[in-house]
Parts: sequence; structure tokens; C-alpha cells
Amino acid sequence: MPTYEYKCKKCGNTFEKFQPITEESVKSCKTCDGKVYRLISKNGNFILKGNGFYSTDYRNNNYKSEKKRLTSSKKEEQEKKELPKNLKSEIKEKKDKEISVK
Repeated sequence: MPTYEYKCKKCGNTFEKFQPITEESVKSCKTCDGKVYRLISKNGNFILKGNGFYSTDYRNNNYKSEKKRLTSSKKEEQEKKELPKNLKSEIKEKKDKEISVK
């Protein structure tokens, strides 16, 4: 059940009322019997219970495919960086073979 906050138009008194959503709202102030109105307030009682409330739990398929594309492009970049290292080692091996043959 939510807690509603009310404010009196006559005396300015503010008070809270713990009541079901289906119950009719409060019409008069407890202290001066003036008219009251319901204030818009954030709910401080919001609690998540259970395992795994993560922002990635309910992502759409577009996000998942984009993530796969990004990870695959990172792998390709890594392979491109490793390619020159392999070429350098092959060149060095060829030079060593040439020296040993002479």
C-alpha cells in the first residue's frame, strides 16, 4: 500500500496517510477541517528483491547484435596488431637461414 502526502489549503499543515489505492482520498485537514490536496511525491519505499536486477537483463535484440559486432571488430583489430609481429619474426628467421647457408 502506498503512502500519500496531503497539504491543507487553509493552515498549510502537511501530513501522510498510508492507504490502499482503492480508498477515497482525504478531503479535510486533521487540525483545522480545511480542504486538503494530495501532493505529488516520490516513493521512498521502492525495494527490489531477488537476484540480478541489472540494466543488461532486459536489453533488446538490437543492443545484443551491436555488442557482438563491437566485440568481433575488437578481435579483428587485435589480429591486425599481431600480424606485423609475426611478419617481423618470419623475416628474422629468413635472414638467419640465409646467414647460416652462406
